[in-house]
Amino acid sequence: MTTALITGSTAGIGAAFARRLASDGHNLVLVARDKKRLGEQATELHDRHGIEAEVLSADLATDEGIEGVSARLSDRKHPVDLLVNNAGFGNKGRYLDVPMVDELTMLKVHCEAVLRLTSAATESMRDRGRGGVVNVASVAAFLPRGTYGASKAWVVQFTQGVAKDLAGSGVRLMALCPGFVRTEFHERAGMGTDNIPNWMWLDADKLVTTALADLARGKSLSIPDPRYKAIMGVVKVAPRGLLGGVSSRAGRKYGPQ
Repeated sequence: MTTALITGSTAGIGAAFARRLASDGHNLVLVARDKKRLGEQATELHDRHGIEAEVLSADLATDEGIEGVSARLSDRKHPVDLLVNNAGFGNKGRYLDVPMVDELTMLKVHCEAVLRLTSAATESMRDRGRGGVVNVASVAAFLPRGTYGASKAWVVQFTQGVAKDLAGSGVRLMALCPGFVRTEFHERAGMGTDNIPNWMWLDADKLVTTALADLARGKSLSIPDPRYKAIMGVVKVAPRGLLGGVSSRAGRKYGPQ
């Protein structure tokens, strides 16, 4: 039986990955900060699907948290076959309105943690000749969206670059770029969602189904919905100045996951 490690597992996209992978018979390592929620999630998934659910409380905004998860990923006796780097958050406000400490924390979680955890996982995966990594980014990676968009753009470029470097090794890497998903993401960031049209919202469980299918097909980039694929097609040909204006106005109220 294979094992998947999911960061940010207790809510939103991370919880959807946990539900789907558990239902498919994978053992899980669930990573988040809240020990109580982790315990409740592990018990529910074990009781419902008969899988083993290990919990690991870690704050990926700290070196200690990153090192703890890295050590678990490097454990050759209990290997992890799939890593889902899902932990992340948004900051409310425009550039210079957000405290520098919050901007740096975002880079720590979105970039440094993803780099270090991906490296820890893929080293042992490469030696075994199999494994997969899903790094959750966002369609904001393709828009001028300040630190959030820049950090997610880094995730996309990093993931696709590593996927190319490890081609033929048996290790697959994919950047997942969802749009707006009904999760706790916006509430935690204090972002309003009233102005987001209903058609732009995605279902987390359906998103995960598409993402896992794309990973199995060997894609290094997944935009898991035809609507957002069409939007990103327009983004590619739209003037950068126009995108910057739209993104700046939208960014005061909300941002995609």
